[in-house]
Amino acid sequence: MTAAATIASRVGITSTVSSTFYDKTVTNGGIEVITETIDAVRSVAIGIWFAVGSRDEGPAEAGMSHFMEHMMFKGTPTRTAAEISEHFDRLGGELNAFTSKEYTCFYARVLDNHVDDAMEVLSDMVTSSLLADEAITSEREVVLEEISRHDDTPDDAIHELFASTLLPDHPLGLPVLGQRETVGSFNNAASVDFHRRHYVTGNVIVAAAGNVKHEQVVKLVERYLKLPEGPRTPRGEREPEVASALRVIRKETEQAHIAWGVRGLRADSEDRFTMSVLDSVLGGGMSSRLFQEVREKNGLAYAVFSYHSLYLDTGQFTVYVGTRPSNAEQAITIIKREVDKITESGITAEELDRAKESMKGSLVLGLESTRARMSRLGKSAVTNGQLLSMDELVERVDAITGEDVQALAQRLFSGPQVLAMIAPLDAEDVAHLM
Repeated sequence: MTAAATIASRVGITSTVSSTFYDKTVTNGGIEVITETIDAVRSVAIGIWFAVGSRDEGPAEAGMSHFMEHMMFKGTPTRTAAEISEHFDRLGGELNAFTSKEYTCFYARVLDNHVDDAMEVLSDMVTSSLLADEAITSEREVVLEEISRHDDTPDDAIHELFASTLLPDHPLGLPVLGQRETVGSFNNAASVDFHRRHYVTGNVIVAAAGNVKHEQVVKLVERYLKLPEGPRTPRGEREPEVASALRVIRKETEQAHIAWGVRGLRADSEDRFTMSVLDSVLGGGMSSRLFQEVREKNGLAYAVFSYHSLYLDTGQFTVYVGTRPSNAEQAITIIKREVDKITESGITAEELDRAKESMKGSLVLGLESTRARMSRLGKSAVTNGQLLSMDELVERVDAITGEDVQALAQRLFSGPQVLAMIAPLDAEDVAHLM
């Protein structure tokens, strides 16, 4: 009997798949379990991922995914909120969660002899949260303060402003934190209904990495993670319509916070590795063109960088710079000039080599953490992504050419462009930069 068949006979699963570095099982209840065993460490990171984020919310429940992340820590019939925190403190472990536009994750990182304990408490939190009125009332205020803090931090708020300007009619343009009006109305009935619809077996993936065996994690999921059975919630994936747009929020800030960019790539795009090289060369570090031109040569900014986000049905490529309002025009001009240079002339062989080596180094160093490895497994599974081994990743990176980067730049930057700003300026002041 094979190892896969042995596991199947013990826990009644529907299928098990093994690769060179991970094992994946779908239980007969419909929960996907994916693990990577690393014998050389003593820690285990385990995460319960739900395929629900801000893109999955209705107009009246904007921010509910993030709010539910908070509420899962507020107590169950067997544990108070304080007891949940104290439990992981006693284990010497880490307990946390996060919400994005496409998923919510609850995770713990503990010593390998505490995996059973960690999985039991995590499962209790996400399956049996009381969602009590008193806790909802107090946590509403906490999240409203979080929204206020975000709005008072323009170098954070500018990124949500850019996304909503780039994708105004698409759910990916919605803020993860939600709106004050919707969050302020959340109550027990709305919370229970949201949990019932989204916290079901088809929407959940359990990912673990570290000194743990796949069979052990499958058994723990079968034993503790008792969720209602249900299919993956349809996400209504669609390619968004994007148009050139300018959006300026006038605010008396010391700096003009600027985000310029375009529509990017889907998460399953074959060009996603080329996108990473383009990002690195343009604004990915201290040797990037934007850092050198905007900061080092012209002294226009302390922070200037680019980044890209990949989603199920679209993506975004964004450049951020914070500069004095009097320097905003010059900074934007340099950004667009450097973009034009890449589309017209490509990148140098030295830039290509440096970006590729940087990417490979980041991949290897990033995967020295069990939490990072767990996150790679979980994020890939919850967004229907492709899981590649380290050797496969390196091969993909090594295969990128300068011509690939220039062709992608020409494709991306020839389309509609979006400029968003939070600054003591009016739209009329910068309209000529579009």
